[in-house]
Amino acid sequence: VSIKRGETLGLVGESGCGKTTCGRTMMKLYEPTSGKVVFDGKDISTLKGKDLLEFRSSVGMIFQNFSLFQQRSVLRNVMFPLELRHVDKKKAEERARELLAMVGLEEKANKYPSQLSGGQRQRIAIARAILKNTPILLLDEPTSAIDEGTEQLIQDALDRLCKGKTSITIAHRLSTIKDADRIIVLQHGRIVEAGTHKQLLDMGGVYAGMYAEG
Repeated sequence: VSIKRGETLGLVGESGCGKTTCGRTMMKLYEPTSGKVVFDGKDISTLKGKDLLEFRSSVGMIFQNFSLFQQRSVLRNVMFPLELRHVDKKKAEERARELLAMVGLEEKANKYPSQLSGGQRQRIAIARAILKNTPILLLDEPTSAIDEGTEQLIQDALDRLCKGKTSITIAHRLSTIKDADRIIVLQHGRIVEAGTHKQLLDMGGVYAGMYAEG
């Protein structure tokens, strides 16, 4: 599968079909048992040290386990990407507070991840990814831990985050990827369907069945 620059790609399938494994393999968190992952003409299995760090720094990742620093406050978690760039502390804090407001967590700035719900921690991870502002995004079920009442708020933030970027969204809720440029359907670790939301519905296959089930 080739992904074009600026394309939005949805990756869907039943639990256990290999979606998350696929996403983690793209980031060289897992090694493929066959085939290879090529980024900008380079096989990522050959990347090490500085080159691997540079590759990963170009991708904004939001995984289901949130990847937050437990010893840092919510505010300092969001500020972290700016700290790495040595941005002035006051400016970094102002920007982080803006993003917390965007995801509805401004009142949680001084709390710690352990004091928040799963959905709230997911929203912190999203705010941090917005702040990192990478050209490529890999989102693993970004709204999986978020209640339906908050989902639209987060989906709006994700839409702003993905605009003009190359994005791959691993989805459980099909509503989050129905507007993607292309959707790939996995079953038992293999691609069984690919197309737009409308094309897949018209096929009346696996995706259409998943969508009908809600």
